[in-house]
Amino acid sequence: MSSTTPAESAHSEKPIAAELDLSSVEWRRTSFTGGNNNCAEFGRAGEFIVWRDSKRPTQEPLVYTKAEVAALIDGARAGELDYLLA
Repeated sequence: MSSTTPAESAHSEKPIAAELDLSSVEWRRTSFTGGNNNCAEFGRAGEFIVWRDSKRPTQEPLVYTKAEVAALIDGARAGELDYLLA
C-alpha cells in the first residue's frame, strides 16, 4: 500500500534533474543485474528519487517522488508488471 507524506502532497511540481544537486547522490543498482552493466541505477537527491541508465551515467536521470516509486514497487510485488517480461 502506498502512502504520501504531507511534504510530498505539497509538491505539485517535481523538479527536473538539472534543478537538483546530484553531486552527492549515491548510485545503487540491484544485485539481480549479474554485473553486466545492463541495468538501471537509483539514488536519492533530497526528497526525490533519481533513476538513470548504467550505460549512460552522464545522461540526465529521471526524477520521481517517493510515492511514485512506492507505487511502482507495490505494483511489481503484486505482479502487475509481469507482462513486461512475457
